[in-house]
Amino acid sequence: MFNAFKDHIEKNFPQLLRQPGAVACSGGLDSIVLTHLCSQMGMQISLAHCNFKLRAGESEEDELFIKQLAEQLNIPQFITHFNTNEYASKNKLSIQMAARELRYQWFTELMDKEELSWVLTAHHLDDSLETFLINLSRGTGIEGLSGIPPNSNGIIRPLLPFSRAEIMEYAQEEGFAWREDSTNEETKYLRNKIRHELVPVLKELHPTFLENFKKTEEYLSDSAKLLSDYSNELKEKLFVPYHQGFKIAVSSLEELNPLQGYLYELFKEYGFHSWKDMESLLSAMSGKEVHSKTHRLIKDRKHLILYKLQDKYEAKDEGSTLDELSELPIELKIEKVEQIEEKNNTILYVDKETLNHRLTVRKWKKGDYFYPLGMDGQKKVAKFYKDEKMDAVAKENQWLLCCGDEIVWIIGRRADNRFKITALTKNILKVTVAE
Repeated sequence: MFNAFKDHIEKNFPQLLRQPGAVACSGGLDSIVLTHLCSQMGMQISLAHCNFKLRAGESEEDELFIKQLAEQLNIPQFITHFNTNEYASKNKLSIQMAARELRYQWFTELMDKEELSWVLTAHHLDDSLETFLINLSRGTGIEGLSGIPPNSNGIIRPLLPFSRAEIMEYAQEEGFAWREDSTNEETKYLRNKIRHELVPVLKELHPTFLENFKKTEEYLSDSAKLLSDYSNELKEKLFVPYHQGFKIAVSSLEELNPLQGYLYELFKEYGFHSWKDMESLLSAMSGKEVHSKTHRLIKDRKHLILYKLQDKYEAKDEGSTLDELSELPIELKIEKVEQIEEKNNTILYVDKETLNHRLTVRKWKKGDYFYPLGMDGQKKVAKFYKDEKMDAVAKENQWLLCCGDEIVWIIGRRADNRFKITALTKNILKVTVAE
C-alpha cells in the first residue's frame, strides 16, 4: 500500500511534499495508518487531535495515545477540547453534526494560526460509499452522488482511493497500534447502520461492488465537473455585476429548460435550495425577496438581484458626520471655491451660509422629504426613488448628505433647492464624491 500511496501523492497532491501541514488524528485505524504513511514519506506533518469529551475516560485515553504517538514520531502535536454536548444543544444540532462543525472550524483556525498549508483527514473509499448512500437516501444532486471531495479548502483526503480492507491489511502487516471507538459499533446512528447492515449485503450480492462503486464515483465526478464548467459559462453570460452583487434578467432564466435544474446549478453556491420559492420569484411583484443563510435574491421588475446579506449596510439612526466618513463606503471632499467650475453628478455646489448645522451622511428614513433643485415644492424621498426607478439594492446603497434634519443632496442624483448657489451667494462650498 505504501508504494500505491506514494504514487498517488506524487501524482495528485505534490504540494504535500513541499509544504507543512497536519494530520487529523483521532487515534483510530484509518488516521493512524495515514499518519505513519505520511511520516514514512518524510512529509512535514504535525498531529491535530480533537477531544470531544463524549466518551468519558476513553476520550482522555485517546488524547494520551496521540501525545505518545507524536513523541514517538518526534513531530509537533495540536490538541483541543470541545464541550460538544453544549454546542449541539445551543445550536440545535445532532452530536455528529456538532462534532463535525467544531472539528472543521478548528482545522481552519489551526491552518491560519500555525501557518499550515493543509490538514489531512483519513476518509477512505468505504467512507465515500457510506456518504453516497446517505445522500441517496435523503435525495440529492450529482454532487451528493460523487462521494467525498478529495480536496476542499485545504482539507485533503489522500486515502479516498483505498478501501478499509486495504488499510486494515497494511496496519496489521506493519504492526501498528490504534484505538477502537466503542461508539462505531452502535447502529442507532445512520452511518453506522449503513456501514454494518447495508454495505455488507451489497458486497455479498456483488463481490466487486466496492470497486464498481469506485468507477461509478469517478464517472459521476467527471460529469459533475462538466456540469460545473457549463454552469460557470452560463453564469458569465447571465450574471451581470451590479452593486457588489449580480443582476440577472428574468426573461433569460425563463428560457432555461428544465428550469428547476438550471436554478439549482446557478444558485446552489449561494445557499439557495427552496426551488419552488425561487421559481415563484420569477413571476412575483417587485420587491419580493427570498433569502439563504448568506444571500438575498430580490425581484426588481424584469430582473433578479443577487446580493450578499452582509453587504447590506445598516446606517445609524443619527447618521455619521463627515469626520467619520472613513467608516462608510463613501468618501466626500469638501473645499471652498471662488466660482462654479466643472459640473457632473459627482459634484455639488452649495451656499455655505445656508448650512446652519453640522453636515452628516446617512441612509433614507421613512418620511424623509426634500425640495428638488429645479422643481417647485417638496417631494418625498420614497417617491423620488420610485420615479427614478431605483431598485431595492440601489435604494439601500443610496447616501444622503444632510444638514441637521434637512437633506442637502441625494448624493449623485439630485440636490436640494434650499442650498443652491444664487446671485447673493458669497461663500461657495464644493462637495465632491471621491472616485
